[in-house]
Amino acid sequence: MLTGLDHLVVTVTDIPRAVDFYTRVLGLETRYRDPERVDLMLGDMALRLHQTDTPASLKADRPTPGSLDLCVRSVLPLEQVQAHLDTLGVPLEAGPTPRQGANGLITSLYLRDPDGNLIEICRPHRG
Repeated sequence: MLTGLDHLVVTVTDIPRAVDFYTRVLGLETRYRDPERVDLMLGDMALRLHQTDTPASLKADRPTPGSLDLCVRSVLPLEQVQAHLDTLGVPLEAGPTPRQGANGLITSLYLRDPDGNLIEICRPHRG
């Protein structure tokens, strides 16, 4: 019946600050919908940024910045991702560390966006 995610809403306190982080730090492409909603493309799905005070009529019951825990796959080796984060001065919460992903073993780095959302960047184990 379902085939995947189309978009996932990320509640933030400051859209320009969040756009800067997700584009500069994570390399996502931005698509502006309106002043209160911005899509950040992640493959064929979007992370849709909603500002806390957005007038959107359909939204989560208690949209809360910093409540998201998201794992994304990297096409780059994690050593390159970590070097990129180090260059930008983005601190890691943890990693690299082995974890269980949706389809098997992964190795992950953990960091936080400006609103405190936990971002896990992973690579699947080979073999």
